[in-house]
Amino acid sequence: MSAQKKKIVIVGGGAGGLELATSLGHKLGRKEKADIILIDRNHSHLWKPLLHEVATGSLDDGVDALSYLAHARNHHFTFQLGAMTGLDRDARRVTLAEIRDEQGELLVPQREIDYDVLVMALGSKSNDFGTPGVKDHCIFLDSPQQARRFHNEMLNLFLKFSANKAQGSKINIAIVGGGATGVELSAELHNAVKQLHSYGFKGLSNEVLNVTLVEAGERILPALPPRISASAHQELTNLGVRVMTKTMVTSAEANGLNTKDGEFIQADLMVWAAGIKAPDFMKEIGGLETNRINQLVVEPTLQTTRDPNIFAIGDCASCPQEGGGFVPPRAQAAHQMASRCYANIIASLNDQAMKPYVYKDHGSLVSLSKFSTVGSLMGNLMRGSMMVEGRIARMVYISLYRMHQIALHGYIKTGLMMLVGGINRVIRPRLKLH
Repeated sequence: MSAQKKKIVIVGGGAGGLELATSLGHKLGRKEKADIILIDRNHSHLWKPLLHEVATGSLDDGVDALSYLAHARNHHFTFQLGAMTGLDRDARRVTLAEIRDEQGELLVPQREIDYDVLVMALGSKSNDFGTPGVKDHCIFLDSPQQARRFHNEMLNLFLKFSANKAQGSKINIAIVGGGATGVELSAELHNAVKQLHSYGFKGLSNEVLNVTLVEAGERILPALPPRISASAHQELTNLGVRVMTKTMVTSAEANGLNTKDGEFIQADLMVWAAGIKAPDFMKEIGGLETNRINQLVVEPTLQTTRDPNIFAIGDCASCPQEGGGFVPPRAQAAHQMASRCYANIIASLNDQAMKPYVYKDHGSLVSLSKFSTVGSLMGNLMRGSMMVEGRIARMVYISLYRMHQIALHGYIKTGLMMLVGGINRVIRPRLKLH
């Protein structure tokens, strides 16, 4: 490794970015062999697959979120709060936007941060495909702030219904997008209603909750094998969710959604969870190659095609697979990419050859709240895949989150967090009620 201290900048503190910063902090930051800087626009980190639980209140993000500043101090890297707005590849510098408070007062002016190695780990956001009215009338679930907004509007809706329940009236909630987020949220809403009824929301029951899940494709959970998709479809139908496939939304209004078939779906609350894209500002940023959904096109080593000093991991990377196609935007892919990117950065600093990233599908699980968990596990147990359901699947689903926690905190601290979580389940309400 060269004598000069390298500066490694990671933009985005999601699952991949935070795990990478933690690993590099342990390896290089601790021994002061490199400066590791993590940049994120938020103060804290929450595992994105849990956002639907924050939205319904079954998870309190105030308890489960992780402070970037505290984590950085404990793991030998530094944290900078801010949103990236520009990239100068010639000067090897990123630009961060100024920070203002809610009244518009300037707190931190625009900054520039130099780098030797840059890793883009900005994740993705929902893609509304330019559908009219969606931005104005639908809630996205891309961040804890948006999940909290949904939670507040949901509680207000239930409170209003409980206080003014009219004979035969219903609570109409529409969710667009039959991927994991849409499916899990549909089930979680029924669990929330069950809990709120027990806390005294009179007249609130699964019978008055009318959840419609809208999917443009042939089936929900298109990334999973058809039999698992069918199993989840059946589970949701049994709960009372109206699942509409092959249904395209053409516009959103204040009180519902218009479909291509001419149907109007009445809704008091609407969520858009269909499709993904990388943030808009990343479109050809710094002259780098991007695809139609703004993802950075990378080599198998995870280096961007036009600059070997810039890596991209997670949902914001378009990474080809050996057998054709691209690595899917999943938490497990971000976790694996972080490990490969870490090894490749260490190799490059030691003038060693980098290795290509090969995606390993360890299966996919979708949690249907307390009701069921369906999914498939890839492994050496059977040829192909093994379908798992019920309690075992729930355990494996939770274990994916535990793997993320272990990567950040190690085994002992994760064990203590599990213990505290178990105690909280006993002493705290089952649902966040405020």
